[in-house]
Amino acid sequence: MKIAFASTDNIHVNDHFGWCKCFYLYELKDGRFEFSKALESAQTIEDETDKLSYKIDCIKEADILCALHIGPRASLMVKNAGIFVLGVQKDNELIEEILHKLTVMRDENPPLWMQRFLYKNYQQSTE
Repeated sequence: MKIAFASTDNIHVNDHFGWCKCFYLYELKDGRFEFSKALESAQTIEDETDKLSYKIDCIKEADILCALHIGPRASLMVKNAGIFVLGVQKDNELIEEILHKLTVMRDENPPLWMQRFLYKNYQQSTE
């Protein structure tokens, strides 16, 4: 399971999906989340649809997107790309806290959307 965070510092979820210049990708490995890589997305595009398509392409390997804000149109486009949009509870929420909540959720009672990604990752690891 891979999660892309819209962040300016790789510590807090503090950026808007459409304005984010760099997403930070974390991956579930051996039962815990690890930082994988930074996904640059700084290209300036005027057309709104083209800009959103570009942002989605930047995070295409993610299963989940976590951003401070995302517009309804962008949210729908992200969902249509097969990426789950996870909202944050508060401004500047720590990435580490969200990863911890996801770990607890995964271990205790994963919701259906999470089960889908866990199953996909399980299939990939057994091939």
